[in-house]
Parts: sequence; C-alpha cells; structure tokens
Amino acid sequence: MKPIQTIVETVLYVDDLDESAAFYGDLLGFPLHDREPGRHLFFRVGGTMLLAFLPEATEQGGTLPPHGTRGAGHVAFGISDDEQEAWRKKLIAAGIDIELEYTWPRGGKSLYFRDPSGNSVELVTPGIWGLESGW
Repeated sequence: MKPIQTIVETVLYVDDLDESAAFYGDLLGFPLHDREPGRHLFFRVGGTMLLAFLPEATEQGGTLPPHGTRGAGHVAFGISDDEQEAWRKKLIAAGIDIELEYTWPRGGKSLYFRDPSGNSVELVTPGIWGLESGW
C-alpha cells in the first residue's frame, strides 16, 4: 500500500458564516466554491479546500457523521517570498492585528493573525519545513 499523498481539505470552525465569507473570500481572496446556509462554506485554496463550519450544525450529523470542535484552530497558507510585505501591508490596512512575525531557522517567514472567530491564521513563505515541495 502506498502512503497517503496529501491533505485534501482543512476545516476551521467559525462563529459567523458571513464574517468568514468576508474574511476568507474578500480579504484573503479565496474563491467561494459552495455554501450551505446555516452550516458551512467551502473555499478553494490552490488545489485544496478550506471548509468553514458552524460547529453547532456539524455536530448534529445528518448525511455525514457528526463532527466538530470548539476553540481556536490554526491554519497556515503558503505565499511567495516576494509577496510577504504586500500581504503585511494589506492586513494592516484592513485593520488586522499581526500577532507575530517570525523567521524560521530553516528559512521562511511567517505572519500570524486571527480570523473573526479567533482562529490563528498564518501566511508562510517557502522553507519552513525543508520539504521537497518547497515548504
């Protein structure tokens, strides 16, 4: 059997779908792939998906098994080295507080900030993990 190849989707649990649509769609620029009102949003991020779920809805189950979590999650999105400063300026101009700017020992830099639900969001440049993919 071959090893699993990739992460196809990542889920963040959010408090408000409209705020999340504005943050991830309008501010970060992820195309909205689909939405189910009162339940979740699906955003395209390159060749993968970011799902924003209301935990009280997904904990109920239905077509899929119940799932969910409470509290702040974390996600890191890859950006190019030459775009980091532009992202930093865009976030600040949008009133987003940058919690931390960090340079990693292997290379790569990170900007950490929060989404409207308190999830930790990171924009990271290549090199942090030393992987063949560049990350």
